[in-house]
Amino acid sequence: MEKQFDPKTFEQTIYEHWENSGYFKPSEDVNKESFCVMLPPPNVTGSLHMGHAFQQTIIDIIVRYNRMQGKNTLWQTGTDHAGIATQIIVENKIKTEEGKLRQDYERDEFIKKIWNWKKELGSTINNQMRRLGNSVDWERERFTMDDGFSKAVKEVFIRLYTDKLIYRGKRLVNWDPKLCTAISDLEIENKNVEGKFWYIRYPLSSGVKTVNGENYLVVATTRPETLLGDTAVAVNPNDFRYNNLIGKSVILPILKREIPIIGDEFVDINKGTGCVKITPAHDFIDYEVACRHKLHMINIFTLTGCICEYVQIYDTKGLKISNYNIEIPIKFRKMDRFVAREAIIKDIKQLGLIEKIESHIVSVPYGDRSEVIIEPMLTNQWYIKTKPLAYMAIKAVKKGDIKFIPKQYENMYFSWMYNIQDWCISRQLWWGHRIPIWYSNHGKVYAALTEKEVREKNNLDPNTILWQDNDVLDTWFSSALWTFSTLGWPENNKLLNMFHPTNIIVSGFDIIFFWIARMIMLTMYIIKDSNGNPQIPFKIIYMTGLIRDEKGQKMSKSKGNVIDPIDIIDGISLKELLKKRTSNMLLPQLAKKIQESTKKQFPYGIKPSGADALRFTLAALTSTGRDINWDMNRLEGYRNFCNKIWNASRFVLINLDDFNISQNHKDIKLSVSDRWILTKFNDVTKFYRNALDSYRFDIAANTLYDFTWNEFCDWYIEIAKIVLKNGTECNINSVRYTLLFVLESLLRLAHPIIPFITEAIWQKIKIFKNLNEDTIMYQSFPCYKDKRDDQESKKYFSWIKQFIIAIRNLRKEIHLQANELIDLSLVNCSQSVINLVTSNNIILTKLANLKTLTILFTKEKGPVLATKIIKEAEIVIPLTEVIDKNTELSRLNREILKVDLAIKKIKSKFINSNFISLAPKTIVIQEQNKIKEMEQKKEKLINQKTKIQNL
Repeated sequence: MEKQFDPKTFEQTIYEHWENSGYFKPSEDVNKESFCVMLPPPNVTGSLHMGHAFQQTIIDIIVRYNRMQGKNTLWQTGTDHAGIATQIIVENKIKTEEGKLRQDYERDEFIKKIWNWKKELGSTINNQMRRLGNSVDWERERFTMDDGFSKAVKEVFIRLYTDKLIYRGKRLVNWDPKLCTAISDLEIENKNVEGKFWYIRYPLSSGVKTVNGENYLVVATTRPETLLGDTAVAVNPNDFRYNNLIGKSVILPILKREIPIIGDEFVDINKGTGCVKITPAHDFIDYEVACRHKLHMINIFTLTGCICEYVQIYDTKGLKISNYNIEIPIKFRKMDRFVAREAIIKDIKQLGLIEKIESHIVSVPYGDRSEVIIEPMLTNQWYIKTKPLAYMAIKAVKKGDIKFIPKQYENMYFSWMYNIQDWCISRQLWWGHRIPIWYSNHGKVYAALTEKEVREKNNLDPNTILWQDNDVLDTWFSSALWTFSTLGWPENNKLLNMFHPTNIIVSGFDIIFFWIARMIMLTMYIIKDSNGNPQIPFKIIYMTGLIRDEKGQKMSKSKGNVIDPIDIIDGISLKELLKKRTSNMLLPQLAKKIQESTKKQFPYGIKPSGADALRFTLAALTSTGRDINWDMNRLEGYRNFCNKIWNASRFVLINLDDFNISQNHKDIKLSVSDRWILTKFNDVTKFYRNALDSYRFDIAANTLYDFTWNEFCDWYIEIAKIVLKNGTECNINSVRYTLLFVLESLLRLAHPIIPFITEAIWQKIKIFKNLNEDTIMYQSFPCYKDKRDDQESKKYFSWIKQFIIAIRNLRKEIHLQANELIDLSLVNCSQSVINLVTSNNIILTKLANLKTLTILFTKEKGPVLATKIIKEAEIVIPLTEVIDKNTELSRLNREILKVDLAIKKIKSKFINSNFISLAPKTIVIQEQNKIKEMEQKKEKLINQKTKIQNL
């Protein structure tokens, strides 16, 4: 092994060997227990960020752990075509390079350009995943637009359409006026911005007045331009100020159109004026109100966010109403919506109908990719009826067939599922799965995979004209089929039968509704088991939190606090880091602030730490379902931990140079220390496996850290050094055997979390165990064994640790240097301590830096001493040789006071009658014994104090 730990020298080489050897591929053995995990497909447009690194580290730990338990393991990988994001990138590319728009091309030509771009893009995310150590089956990589996947998407659509679970209707959606497509809630970022409330008077018609004698109602709005589409004013029927007006009318300002006053309890009596304008075609809440009251819906906007020339009016079923005459004033037609806002306010002011204007912080929805304000819009879209699908999905979780970890996320899931709305699955894009619906010039609608299939199945004559629907499917629709379509459905179900349902899905809580719930619904409807029952997509849903920066802020490019996981692995200079954080910014005015904060946090850039240190940090910080604040200090600590393992392994290997386990294992007689570290490792194996089995990766990582650093390195290896230098051949062989056994087992135990360093070291250590296998990845995972539970060695070694720690503390208290050799004696020893000290005298002497260690029997009269009382013995140091009398008296006074306080604390429990009557008898006896022990210790300390005072 190299002297210095440098991950760069082996990580990539090891990964290439794993991949080229096909170690990530599952076998075809149907008799082996299978284990399958699906990678949440990252967007093809993206690159690996800390959220990806976090989730993928967790998944890889799970996969490697199960692989080492002998299961036939598949980690299925792939990417999502990312409809909107991809189309935007390619549109910007052709605009920059060719000065053209998408509309300058035929649809097929533009899609071909996207495929070419994807090919040029290469495998950015895949290569980054390799750097992280992900053991995915790259040969089975899928893309949500590949031929097989596309066929699966169309098959599912056609089946749902045939079963009357998909329909087309005109309903309100989130509309992006820049991209000219419907978008999902997940693609919206609500921003708090400085806005205004305009309080507008709506005159009452027919001479009607309020209870206060006013001839108008005042409504407050942040969007006065939508006044053109108002179809009612709503008040709460319990509001005494206005309930007498329900059924009457107001005159719409500017348009002079009468609209009704309706009563609806959604209106908050205590909010604003208590009067709310209802614009059903441009507000989601108003839309629901309109449906309840059968109001007309007036669309006043074009798809690009301008005022229409002629309004479109619909009923609550989305049917167009043509016999209702409403016109938009010519001056507002074709105006941009925000220009129209100013013009409308100007006219209302001139009419004297502005009550007041207030500045206010309002939440405004923006498209996360277009950066424009989203407009609720009535458009024709395709929908899935989700309530019939939700029933099965709810039942699966309630029965426990699917379990959430942590369990509380079930409530979030149920809340959404019980109130589920139909799902808008269409998008007005060119890139994506085009909806497999064909229309004919005879007014017929057909669902089929191809036009040819439509003609053949329906015996259409050649004169029948067919054209396909222009919309594509929402990317969440195709990704909802991920667990079964990636395994070959519908054409080849061999892998599906072997690996479905999958075992676990790891996901962020923010996409429970968009992905998790939809996967459950569609999978259970489409995929059936051998008995015809709905099959679940996965058995466990492990929910993660978000990775935030050290201050708890969400990582984002606009804040300049994004950390690239590859920069942690390889390191990055300050210059390159500044360039990365301030290039292509949406808000370039923040560049200076970002530069300053980056220089302060990373004055020398980011040091390379390797993939293992990154993975260990992510595992150690994991807390189920909670957000994680990234900590560079923890990273530094765990990088040191990897270095500790490296150095410890070098020590072991150096001392195994001529050791042959098959020849030397007979000449072995395990010492107390040997037995202790073996039984300690056995215990750690149990705790560690329990942690992984319960998905507590933080507990697993910390258990591993504590044993490796504090027990194996700081205690056993230090003892091993003494034995290797001073022991007999039998002692030395016993230590070498133990070092080899524990290190090799520890490497297997740690492999799922830190795969690279464990593989690198295991390749060296396997020689001494006569192992011929090629990789640690397929070695058996350590198991807890009852027969290795050696309580005696734990008891004895506990005394050794207590003895060493007590001496180290005593040195500090009496100001003795740690390396100063002293004579030391033990008095009042039990027989077991005498035996232990006799057989381990060299170890105890060397560890405690002693000249001599002797046992004085009580009948012998020793010199005047400094004393430390430990279990079953007293430590004594000749006072006159090493310390000052007054110093030792002060120390003894502190010890006596400390013991006295402990006695009083325990005795106070017995003053409480509830303790004696309610506490278990064993606890009462235990506390009584503690008092006796403490009083005996106090008496010994007082006697020692008296001796010193009499000097």
